[in-house]
Amino acid sequence: MKFIVVGARGQLGQELVHMLTERKAEYVAFGSDELNITNRQQVFDVFADENPDVVLDAAAYTAVDAAEDEGKEINWKVNFEGTKNLADASNLVGAKLLFVSTDYVFDGTKEDPYLETDNVGPKNEYGKAKLAGEKAVQESGADYYIIRTSWVFGYFGKNFVYTMKRLGEQLDNLTVVNDQKGRPTWTYTLADFMLHLVDVSAPYGIYNLSNDGQATWFEFAKEILKGVDVKVNPVSSDAFPTKAYRPANSVLDLNKAKSTGFMIPSWKEALKAFEENDAK
Repeated sequence: MKFIVVGARGQLGQELVHMLTERKAEYVAFGSDELNITNRQQVFDVFADENPDVVLDAAAYTAVDAAEDEGKEINWKVNFEGTKNLADASNLVGAKLLFVSTDYVFDGTKEDPYLETDNVGPKNEYGKAKLAGEKAVQESGADYYIIRTSWVFGYFGKNFVYTMKRLGEQLDNLTVVNDQKGRPTWTYTLADFMLHLVDVSAPYGIYNLSNDGQATWFEFAKEILKGVDVKVNPVSSDAFPTKAYRPANSVLDLNKAKSTGFMIPSWKEALKAFEENDAK
């Protein structure tokens, strides 16, 4: 089985490459400088040359606030048009496509965790473009897995964990919002789940995947900094106005993912494992 990793220089893409290397899998990996997914002809040419069995799409524009204005065009070009190009090329060569989407396809007003079947209603440009990408995948004719995730952290890029650790070293007091709840997701868990879906030939469709348990950003920060001499203070979202709407509830229901036989560690377990390995 041959894999293509797209977006291979990003946080998730590097995790996937590392995992495929450890598994001694056959794969090729392309960063955005090597494969511009918004260039439709280039995508089709590469897929024709490589003839993959599985496409792991880790390419995304993730500057959520910038996507509201100066980054709006590139957000739509990458997250919608680029995804459509990958989906159509996957269909043409008969490859399975795994597309990573977001909790931001929901409006965040539901009290309970979001099911894969719940009505979508994105309220920021990033979520709208990712949802359009989802629909392009579904309409392409390719066999697909859409994986919605949230609050991603890992070794290979900027993320909330590294930001909190850096600020914890610089400041005596931190304020973190305490009225947005969700599930943190370690890139290792997400990459492992993506390969698991392929390994077990899980039914195609949409899956939610994050680490188990839930937290507010404040609670997440407290856990990250529990060994650091810094005071973490909870505040409302009003204290940190942002260009892009942030859902109050980003908690994704994980039962469908669990039904595939995948064991999901809690976010606290994932954070501990991440920190232990990061220190090596």
